[in-house]
Amino acid sequence: MASYALPFEKPIAELERKLQDLRGFSHKQNIDVATEITRMEQKIAETRREIYAKLTPWQTVQVARHPLRPYAVDYIREMATDFIELHGDRIHRDDRAIFGGLCKLDGQRVMIIGTQKGRDTKSNLECNFGCAYPEGYRKALRLMKMAAKFHLPIVTLIDTPGAYPGIESEERHIAEAIAVNLREMFTFPVPIVVTIIGEGGSGGALGIGIGDRVLMLQHAYYSVISPEGCAAILWKNRAYADRAAAALKITSTDLLEMKLADEVVPEPAGGAHADPKQMAATLKQSVLKNLRNLCTFTPEHLLQQRYEKFRVMGVFEERQKVAAHSGSAQSAI
Repeated sequence: MASYALPFEKPIAELERKLQDLRGFSHKQNIDVATEITRMEQKIAETRREIYAKLTPWQTVQVARHPLRPYAVDYIREMATDFIELHGDRIHRDDRAIFGGLCKLDGQRVMIIGTQKGRDTKSNLECNFGCAYPEGYRKALRLMKMAAKFHLPIVTLIDTPGAYPGIESEERHIAEAIAVNLREMFTFPVPIVVTIIGEGGSGGALGIGIGDRVLMLQHAYYSVISPEGCAAILWKNRAYADRAAAALKITSTDLLEMKLADEVVPEPAGGAHADPKQMAATLKQSVLKNLRNLCTFTPEHLLQQRYEKFRVMGVFEERQKVAAHSGSAQSAI
């Protein structure tokens, strides 16, 4: 696929173009410009680090949607061995937006499930642009039940803008399918590690997002609604998506601070698409580390810990307001 640069990556793209021209000139004229090439490469690396060190929330969303960003299938190819894909929900059909199967991670047998987008028009249509139908979530549930039956840990990789919202989904009960997955994932007595690798959109992500550990790649996002959808509701204009992204608190840093995510997996300088192999190796280490820790707990402890983890989400206290109210009451007395 041809290279692709996001709007804020244009300084990097321009430097890379100059580097390519310099190499072409050196080869054509048979002139040694190794020093200049090294200096240019260092400049590119420095510029990339500076840009990615101060991304805005909206820029983070753009990185999460980068067309060259590794998808779940790419990570499985790099991380896993002996992968055997399992198909179908045994009710309607095989939804390619969600796939999964048995594999090994450094010898550790796991059931791995992920949402999948396409790279071109044909594969995007096949995967429905990463938006699963109800049968996709029922397939995921079937695989998770199998994992629980054979005492295998479950690993999920999430990258979806959301479940498919069309009439076909409603006819086949998309809300019920996701709700059943939410309920059942609290009951599986095996370790579950969830990772947001790109977009984590709404119920489409939550449908396979209940776990003992929730990891997020550094430049992924996790949100109840897309920034564009939020802007269309609040400002009646999708052009305010950048403001919505900032207000929604959807970045990995925000979610870690709010304890909605347990760990941020660092990405290479320039994002996961800059070095997919390095990103896969880093993610694999993080997943295995968490699996080893979770495997030390009894099933009863896993279930109780999982329940308590999600039960406290959204709990907060307004201490300052309570104190101010008490002071006013005392003054009145």
